[in-house]
Amino acid sequence: MAIALLTMAGAAPSPAAADDLKEVRIGFQRAGIFPATKQRHTVEDAFKSRGIDVKWVEFAFGPPLLEALNTGNIDYGYTGDAPPVFAQAARANLLYVAALPSAGKNEAIVVPENSPIKTVADLKGKRVGFAKASSSHNTTVAALEKAGLSYSDITPVYLAPADAAVAFAGGNLDAWTIWDPYLALVEKGKVRVIVSAKDVHEANAFFLANRDFTAKHPDVVAKLNQIFADESVWATSHHAEIVKALHESTGLETEALTRAVDRTQFLVTPVTDKVTATQQTVADRFHKLGLVPKPVDVKEIVWTWTPGS
Repeated sequence: MAIALLTMAGAAPSPAAADDLKEVRIGFQRAGIFPATKQRHTVEDAFKSRGIDVKWVEFAFGPPLLEALNTGNIDYGYTGDAPPVFAQAARANLLYVAALPSAGKNEAIVVPENSPIKTVADLKGKRVGFAKASSSHNTTVAALEKAGLSYSDITPVYLAPADAAVAFAGGNLDAWTIWDPYLALVEKGKVRVIVSAKDVHEANAFFLANRDFTAKHPDVVAKLNQIFADESVWATSHHAEIVKALHESTGLETEALTRAVDRTQFLVTPVTDKVTATQQTVADRFHKLGLVPKPVDVKEIVWTWTPGS
């Protein structure tokens, strides 16, 4: 059963809960709307009157962010579809609190331009790099599944994005599954995309919160969701500002960042039944492969958020 929102639309937040909270800690990656939201001080402005400070904690990719969320080192964060599945299997102390459905255009499997690999079927026996338990892991296994290959048909090479970029450039990987802005950057070189995420599965990203924090401060989690939902609406018509913020935070060239932003879908929503069902498919896929040791029931950790509450 989904976990119901404790502060419903029109109800006043608990003064005690607000009074004892001095800081909210947000885990983020340098992608999407986060650098711009951070620069715009939107979250800080929203909580200033309540005396709540905001701390931004940066992560390179999803799994370490969720580990920090589990241990209570951050309160709220954002990641792709696979990391929460692995985290839930490990009984992590977190909840899905909002979703960001993706068009699936910002993640792909790439190979060197002169590679004999033309399709996913050609990956048999090849070294494929990606971050373990990340969205790129899910895209890889979904692509193999659709092509009729098993996971054992490839040699998976688990690497964080920065390390994978070096390995790929050095010829130590035959293929690399990666997301934006890294994808947009590598596409400027001599590479070919053999399949995009949109071709093999429905992709979603998620906002998650620490379970204990959510129980104690449901109004704060709802407020954070609403802030990012409003920011996603703003971002849809302000791509130039998003690119500028990403450039200033990453140092990456604006041409690649513009490509990444222009194919990003900005729309924060509640975790609907449809999104939950899609995420359950991800969980079942990893369990079937033996990569997640036990069945995971996604809906058990879905928190219901009503926009505008």
